Amino acid sequence: MRPTYREPHPVTGGGVASGGGAAAGWLLLFGLLGTDVTSYAWWTVFAGLLAWVTALVLVRYGDRGVATGVAIVTAGGWSIAAAVVAVRWATSGDWPLW
Repeated sequence: MRPTYREPHPVTGGGVASGGGAAAGWLLLFGLLGTDVTSYAWWTVFAGLLAWVTALVLVRYGDRGVATGVAIVTAGGWSIAAAVVAVRWATSGDWPLW
């Protein structure tokens, strides 16, 4: 008989959804700490970095589905923050992050 290898933590839709929901809540909490565009953008970058470190740990030692959800939503949150910064820059003519 040949051995059967199975993924110890297979990626499931529920895991991806729970990771995405947790990351969305995480980014929302940190985004609400910002009082203007500059602080919102920096809080979002900081929260995203912490979320991606968590996703890397989950990929190695935990549920890869949850890590996938965290990574996808974090990338989306960073995209929203980048769009907010770009719109502010375009309307004011001044780079808002410094």
